[in-house]
Amino acid sequence: MKRLVILGAGTGGTMMANHLYKKLEPEWKLTLLDQYPNHYYQPGFLFIPFGMYSEKDVVRPKRDFIPEGVEYVESTVDRIEPNTNQIRLESGATMSYDILIIATGSKSAPELTPGMLGEDWRKQIFDFYTIDGAIALHRALQDWNGGRLVIHLLELPVKCQVAPIEFTFLAEWWLTQHRLRERTELTYVTPLPRVSMKPSCSDTLEPVAKRKGITVVNGFKTERVDAPHHSIVSEEGKTVPYDLLVTIPIHTGDQAIARSGFGNRRHFVPTDPRTLQSKVNENVFVLGDATDVMTSKAGSVAHFESEVLTRNILHYIHGEPLEQSYDGHANCYIESGYNKAIFVDFGYDRQPAPEKYPLPHLGPLSGLEETHANHLGKLALRWIYWNVLLRGRKTSF
Repeated sequence: MKRLVILGAGTGGTMMANHLYKKLEPEWKLTLLDQYPNHYYQPGFLFIPFGMYSEKDVVRPKRDFIPEGVEYVESTVDRIEPNTNQIRLESGATMSYDILIIATGSKSAPELTPGMLGEDWRKQIFDFYTIDGAIALHRALQDWNGGRLVIHLLELPVKCQVAPIEFTFLAEWWLTQHRLRERTELTYVTPLPRVSMKPSCSDTLEPVAKRKGITVVNGFKTERVDAPHHSIVSEEGKTVPYDLLVTIPIHTGDQAIARSGFGNRRHFVPTDPRTLQSKVNENVFVLGDATDVMTSKAGSVAHFESEVLTRNILHYIHGEPLEQSYDGHANCYIESGYNKAIFVDFGYDRQPAPEKYPLPHLGPLSGLEETHANHLGKLALRWIYWNVLLRGRKTSF
């Protein structure tokens, strides 16, 4: 019997298991390998600091989404050995594969920024890209009485590159609701020349930031955190002081990729951006946050990639040419506060545009427009994620 192993039961891996388990021929065994028992709806972390969601709203057991007939192995991976088609587990055991799909995701790595984990960590410096960080930040905001609140993006790629400015907009709304806005200096710091990599998205978001009185500091390439002086310091020696720093740490791929020796400097896997076949070996494929492709690391990306990759896995099994069809498709909602959001849909070479997108019962979504319908779409996404996307079902947009 031949074996297809999916390494990682997060968003991308779970979607692939649900796509493939009915499509593979009987001689194929499908195995899903992961080290963590819980699945988190990570877009929900954004809402936890503001009390809109709690931990119970964003967590489910991974086994709930694994179809019958798929072998599920819960174990920590030490490394992948592509030359021998083996995965070496931390226990010392090995698992062989004929085809491997790497869906190991990404993680925040605050330890890579000098001073980040100093005396201010989880006292005056918080993140919201982890469940523990989001919960701790919620507690910190309950004690906030005003001062310098700084939202800080270190570098790209990160999970959902618009989430930092989205958090800033929600913070402005939350401060206003709690009568703290006039007592708070709100600053958004980014290494980018504009607030987004996509010019049309920047053209929409920057006026929103200006209207809300948010100071935007562009081109700030962080060198270190100066915790004793409560400031971040750029490579040019510029400083931005804070009383509360909400940081988006550097992101890296999984440490198993680092130990395997074939990732890039941040441990993301070299991947063909159109076919999603790895550049490591022809029988190794990659999707989601684990890739080095130049698109957003977000759940919608894994969703659109999984449709292309499913077809290419079947093409590979049958000895057929792979489709060069993944175009970087991604979309997301950008909450702007006050029960409104902005919807953006884009790809490698395609800018977000002011178009209409159908959404059953709620739509249409309005691209690059701040609307209440877009906000409802954002809230509906949690149900869609648990009940549609993770189970490998198609959406209408």
